[in-house]
Amino acid sequence: MKRVTGIGGIFFKAKDAPALQAWYKRHLGIDVQEWGGAAFTWTDGEGKPVAGTTIWSIGSAQGDQFAPSTATFMINYRVEDLHALVKVLREEGCNVLEKIDDSEYGKFAWVIDPEGNKVELWQPPAGQ
Repeated sequence: MKRVTGIGGIFFKAKDAPALQAWYKRHLGIDVQEWGGAAFTWTDGEGKPVAGTTIWSIGSAQGDQFAPSTATFMINYRVEDLHALVKVLREEGCNVLEKIDDSEYGKFAWVIDPEGNKVELWQPPAGQ
């Protein structure tokens, strides 16, 4: 079974999220949207879009989206079979959080790594 197949997103916290979002937009040209981030569409070698995106997002340092981790970042990894991977991770003794989300955006689960970082696992909807 394949485990991680790619990076689905990079999320991090900022003391002043709007100011940092504006800095990235102005100086690095990232098309930061109202929701606080950007979606990078995957392309082939000729620049044509292919199925898949990588999310980049800055949130408030006061937010609890990474809890129980106290880290200022969270990586979202793409996986092929979320439920199978969660089962294996639990069998291997990993600290997998109980909650699994299933929405129009795909299936999500979370595991805490040995350093206390919350890692998001994401099985995208079919075709993405």
